[in-house]
Parts: sequence; C-alpha cells; structure tokens
Amino acid sequence: MVFNEKIQNLRIINKSLLWIKALNMKLLNETNLNGKTVLLRVDLNVPVKGKKIADQSKIVLIKQTVAQLLKKNNKVFLLSHFGRPKGEVLPSLSLKSLSNQIEKILGMGRVIFLDNFINQSKMEKDSIIDKGDIFLLENIRFHKEEEENDENFSKKLSECFDVYINDSFSASHRTHASVVGITKFLPSYAGLLFEKELKNLKRYVENPRRPCLAIIGGSKVSTKISLIKNIIIKLDYLVIGGGMANTFLAADGFQVGSSRIEKNYFNEIYNLKKIAIKHNCKIILPVDALSSVSLKNAKRVRNCELNNILKKESIFDIGDASINEIVKIISEVQTVLWNGPLGAFEYAPFDKSTKDIAKHLSKCSRRNNLDVIVGGGDTLAALKDIDVIKNFTYVSTSGGAFLHYLEGKSLPGIKALK
Repeated sequence: MVFNEKIQNLRIINKSLLWIKALNMKLLNETNLNGKTVLLRVDLNVPVKGKKIADQSKIVLIKQTVAQLLKKNNKVFLLSHFGRPKGEVLPSLSLKSLSNQIEKILGMGRVIFLDNFINQSKMEKDSIIDKGDIFLLENIRFHKEEEENDENFSKKLSECFDVYINDSFSASHRTHASVVGITKFLPSYAGLLFEKELKNLKRYVENPRRPCLAIIGGSKVSTKISLIKNIIIKLDYLVIGGGMANTFLAADGFQVGSSRIEKNYFNEIYNLKKIAIKHNCKIILPVDALSSVSLKNAKRVRNCELNNILKKESIFDIGDASINEIVKIISEVQTVLWNGPLGAFEYAPFDKSTKDIAKHLSKCSRRNNLDVIVGGGDTLAALKDIDVIKNFTYVSTSGGAFLHYLEGKSLPGIKALK
C-alpha cells in the first residue's frame, strides 16, 4: 500500500515537471552556467524589528540557488526590493543595514554591498572577491523606474550582467523592471525556489489528492472572492473562517451583533453556494463563536452559539464546537489548502482556533501522510510562534503571488520567462 502511494506521488511530481516544460520556461536546473556574472532576483523583503531580521525564512529559501551558482564559479549579484519607498532613497529602507545579517544567514562567504548597480567602475573594483563571496545590490525600489517597468531602465540594469535568474516567485505578480523588463535584454531563467513553488502549486492546487479541503480565512470576503470562485469547483470541503465568515453568516440570516460585514457581497455568496452544490463541495461555516465587546484587552469573552450573539458584541474567532467540526473533517481528507487565519489572531484569546487547527494539521501531516499546503503572509505570521510549519508538506512565502496563482490569474513573471 505504501509502495503504491509512493509510485502515485512520483507520477504526480512527473506530471508537474511536464507541466512546467509545457510552459516553455527556461530553468536554472536545465542549464550549465559557468563563470558568468549573474543577476539573481530574490525576495529580501523581510520583517525587521529593532534593526534585526525577525523572520529569516525568505533568506534561507534562496540558499540552494545561490550555492549552485557559486559552485559553478559564477559571480552572484542579489537584487531585491525592501518595503515601499516609492522611488525615493530612504536610509531606513536601505538593504545595506541588513547585509551583515544576510551574510550570517547564508553562511557562504562575505556579502559585499553595492549602492549603485549602474556604477560599472565600482563593480569592477569590487569584482576581485574570494570564492563564495556574494554581491548585494541596493533596494531596487529606490528607482521609480522599477515599478514603472521602464524599458531604458531595464536595459541599464542588464548591462553589467551575462544572465538573469528570477528566484522571487513572490514578486512575479508584479510587472516591474526587475521581474519583467530585464528579461528582454538577458538570457533569463527560473531559479530553484521559483521552480519549486510552481511544482508544488501545480501538485497540491490543481491535482490534489482527494478528498480535498480548503480552509480560507481573512477579514473580508472582497479580498478572497476570486480565490474561492476559482478553487471551489476542485474541492470536497470549503471551510470559511476569519472576519469573512461573519458576512457569510449574515447572508444566511444570523444576527452577528456589531461584527463588520459586507452586505454588498451577499449575492456573490448566494451564487457561490449554488456552484458548491453543483460541484459537490460542502461549505463549512462556524456553528459557534468567541464574541466580545472589545477586540483589544478583551475582558469578557464568551464562547456562544450563533443565536446568542449580543448586539454590542462582535465575533472575533470561531468557537470550540466549530474547531471540533473542522478537526473531524481533516481526519477524512488527504489534501488541505490553508490561506488566512480563522480569527483575529493578533489579539489573545482570538488566536485559539488558528493555533489549534495548525497543531492538528501538523500532527496529521506528520503521522497520517496528509498533504498540507499553507500560504499567505497573515497565515504564516499567525503560526510563527508555534513549532508546526516544518511539518507541513509545503509552505509558500509568496504572499500576493500565491493568491494570484490560486485565483487563476496570469503572473507576468512566469510569462516573461517563457
């Protein structure tokens, strides 16, 4: 039985590989770059607290691509955005302040900071480096031409390099110069992390092992309606949580007290339910809730049934009975896609359901061969303090690009690599 399951998984992976080749994308894995000057687009837009990197995940994930390039005697220049400077040079958003920390996390050699990618003489001066050393270029969004996808800017950006590699799937929903424009002027490839993201999204989103469950949370229906529309036809179960669940409940006639709802999305919800019935997808809504008059410093929190929400109260999390129902469904499925926290996780005790479900998914993924794919910035932020992420099948750090892909949208960064 286990052997047959492994064979099936290999077939799925092979299908994913064929799919990527069908996109006609050029992959770093299929090249033999040696002795080249490589511009490597990465995502170093990391959270910083008190001048220290609070989450190293994005930097750790690029290590494999960087190591492979250095092994072949290529000169590697890291290019990234950091924050939203909107074309202004802001010292607080300079990547120079992070260079020493990036060097320690990568652990491959010196990270040499360059403040101007166009300064050819400085680049040549700094080009005598030890094996394993890496260049880090300044925040690309200090240039307004980056977000404008200016063609002349893209050409200037390309002039000092032999090859361009995009290893930032997370930025590939942007039509920016360092994602799209530069591919017109250099041989361009998808990096190892970029390729891995595509393979896993294909495997777990478009060809899931059935039965398949999606857990979709977040504060607003308006931000997730496109996502739900695109995936609902592929699901057996759809769990709705977070603030958006209040709008679903209100559309069903429940009194949700002072909870924020989006009445103008009621018709969309009715249509979604019709689609769900047509495709045999069961929509799971909360059956109870944690409610309170106040979100911050909540003193009186009630776990109550939905018909017992007081007018002055708001729903800030799903309740224990709802958690138990989701846990039961998880035991019946083989694939879980999770995007969005189930409650107002920033404020205790409204982080309870998100953490409880995460711990159960972690246990099932580890013991029961359950495929779990998790993505979205808020989701990962909610889980960072509990030791569960390492047990999930795949964790995407791609934020907006992850959502765009799930919504069925075309990503400019993928198209540019064809």
